[in-house]
Amino acid sequence: MSIFDRIFAASAVKTAMVARENALPGRDTLMPLREKNLVTGHPMRGQSDAAGGFGPNGIGDWGPDRQAVVLAGGCFWGIEEIFWQQPGVYTTAVGYAGGYTPNPTYEEVCTAQTGHTEAVLVVFDPEETSLKRLIEVFFTSHDPTQEMRQGNDVGTQYRSAVYGLDDEATRLAVETAQRYGPTLADAGYGPITTEVLSLADAGDGHFYYAEDVHQQYLFKNPNGYRCHVSTGLAFPA
Repeated sequence: MSIFDRIFAASAVKTAMVARENALPGRDTLMPLREKNLVTGHPMRGQSDAAGGFGPNGIGDWGPDRQAVVLAGGCFWGIEEIFWQQPGVYTTAVGYAGGYTPNPTYEEVCTAQTGHTEAVLVVFDPEETSLKRLIEVFFTSHDPTQEMRQGNDVGTQYRSAVYGLDDEATRLAVETAQRYGPTLADAGYGPITTEVLSLADAGDGHFYYAEDVHQQYLFKNPNGYRCHVSTGLAFPA
């Protein structure tokens, strides 16, 4: 097998979604999480319940005055940076979602054997911004037509996804994609391949927080890697 054949074979494995029964087993232990986001100064996980758990999706309770959405648009370092800068965003955190392996490590996610995509939890104040606005920013901050990659980053962990916490969020994401699709098509891009699901229906329904080294990575390493394969196309008025 030539070097090119080996590269192609490795790429093919990385871009194939693992079946639930074949996913890595993971672990029951939660990833340690710093109390507060280094940029916003706010918690990265919502309140626990009476039993000390964080609800069926792992993000806790953010109360009646805040909403949340999970967004995946390639390497999570850069996507988190984009969203912590958005007006009305209360906090952000990076993690893994859409897969089957409980509490995975970054190295496990990189094998494409967990099913997870690199994702960002965005918690916001709906009095200061809207989910519609944040999803528009999301679609214009990466190339949503590349399926299992963003630029040179190839694999299921780099797929584009919107995981809403209710039916209204998924409906809005679908509508936003439908509005942006013609703009992309007119510029010669293919169809939007973004995975739009309720978080509850994405893999095992959990958002798993990533290791501390990845949280607010570009705040700690301002010259670090950013992979924004943005189309440069504005969202239609």
